Amino acid sequence: MASIILRFRSKDGMFRVTTNSESPFQSVIDQLHSKLPPNLDFSKVFISDKPGNAAAAAAGGGAASSTSLSSILNQSVSQLNLKNGDLLYLDYANAIPTSASSSSSSTQADTTTAKVTSTSSHGPIKVNQLAIDDELDSLDGMIHRPLSSMCRHGAKGMCEYCSPLPPWDENYRKEHAIKHISYHAYLSQAMAKTNKKELASSYIAPLEDANFAIDLNCNEGHRRYPQGICSKCQPSPITLQLQKFRMVDHLEYASHEILNDFINVWRQTGVQRFGYLYGRYERFDKVPLGIKAVVEAIYEPPQHDELDGLTLLPWEDEPLVDDVAAKLGLQKVGIVFTDLTDAGSRDGRVLCKRHKESYFLTNLEIIMAAKFQIQNPNITKYANSGHFSSKFVTCVISGGLQGEIEPRSYQVSSGAEGLVRADMITGSTQPSQIYVNGNNDKRYVPDIQYSKLNEYNLEVKHNAKPTFPGEFLLVSLTDSFPIDPEPMFTAKAKYVIANREFLGQDGEDHFQNLHTVAKYIKSNDDQLFDFHWLVHIAKLGILNDTELQLLYSYAREKKYEDYLKLVQSGGWMTLMTILEQST
Repeated sequence: MASIILRFRSKDGMFRVTTNSESPFQSVIDQLHSKLPPNLDFSKVFISDKPGNAAAAAAGGGAASSTSLSSILNQSVSQLNLKNGDLLYLDYANAIPTSASSSSSSTQADTTTAKVTSTSSHGPIKVNQLAIDDELDSLDGMIHRPLSSMCRHGAKGMCEYCSPLPPWDENYRKEHAIKHISYHAYLSQAMAKTNKKELASSYIAPLEDANFAIDLNCNEGHRRYPQGICSKCQPSPITLQLQKFRMVDHLEYASHEILNDFINVWRQTGVQRFGYLYGRYERFDKVPLGIKAVVEAIYEPPQHDELDGLTLLPWEDEPLVDDVAAKLGLQKVGIVFTDLTDAGSRDGRVLCKRHKESYFLTNLEIIMAAKFQIQNPNITKYANSGHFSSKFVTCVISGGLQGEIEPRSYQVSSGAEGLVRADMITGSTQPSQIYVNGNNDKRYVPDIQYSKLNEYNLEVKHNAKPTFPGEFLLVSLTDSFPIDPEPMFTAKAKYVIANREFLGQDGEDHFQNLHTVAKYIKSNDDQLFDFHWLVHIAKLGILNDTELQLLYSYAREKKYEDYLKLVQSGGWMTLMTILEQST
């Protein structure tokens, strides 16, 4: 039985469905279901073979050549006299919104996935965004300016020289040496372009992840790729440009000791080290509508370290560490790794390997950063998918131009994420260059170009195949330590950091065990504020959930009454007994 293609036009776009003449029309609508707005009331959908008639029927006009969709679902395609290539028009009212689920009382900070609770063609979807995003959504971000010598009006007046500027203003960015506008400034700009106030009844989601992959499930009637391809399923040509916005503007370590303890591994052994950054996102006021990631702890997973690299090993405790962090109001905000080589000058200086004449991140590091960002998506109500790019940061500790040890923080662009998702790029023998993959039976690589300013400041396009500079996928962040640090974890004596057993030396404790737990409590008394110790206590399984929540609350809020309740609990007393017997 020959297949036929039916075309449907609606206010949400043009769709094609492949069927046959004997199929019930219900099967055609089943294929359309995923393309139309969710929660659509099909009893109020009208269909016609002429434009305008369906709309008139939906409005109560009762056009003769239109009919209710629900009345023809049981008829076959042939009974409806539909032929290959026929164009039909659909009209319907807005989707019926579902009630938003009640907000959760959980303190979980892990938001790597989001459940869409409602959607509408007339407004943002409902997802559980981060608190910082909800806070910045409520602000307009306008940049207020004082009266200037050019103003010719009174104190209550306003003119072009003193009127507020939008948060994405290009001149303001250049004047204040802001390399990228913030994510929420970019979002505000996109909203202003796609959703005009005078067209408030027609909402378009302003954010969408880059999708460069070929559609392997194309329903245009041709054979599956690579035997067949069409303009609808193949990706469009790609032009890479430096991304003008950044999802996170600044990386801040809550205290210099957090980073110093991490770097000490290299100082003691000469091998490189990798860690996950646990922290939270806050406002960054040096950039309009800015966001900073504040790091409270670095957790080092199992790894095999070498002088010139490292290999990550399976990490069974990752869910437990994430859970403890979430109970403390923290989450993974990025990764950090060292790339340090002693300069041989015997004064503590290290080699400067990363600069504008070489690279800032190698091609493999860029791809690694993209994969981490994809695994940790940014949840937003302004994308139909519920997510857009990522706030996950990559920090490398390497040598500065003066031989100093310094952190440098980056993200990769949303375009880099799209290239990695589509498996279009890989590393090359030159660290600064990224290699473009060829076609295979699951991958189609279109023409890829990158734009670059020449010596005359004119934009010139270059072919990205076979390689292109990795810098076109990078977004740089600023980083610092606070002048007056107020870190969450302030224990007088620090606890043993996990997975550092290879550092063991005579007379030093480098293993997490009952002896080190007892020693930590004795050294700190009631100051039980160390992330690594809290994780180890949770791993021991001696305290029950209620007692652990009390411990986390004490570490988070520093309320002494919580400590008193904790030490009087049965689980704590059992822990003390076990520790006494083990020492």
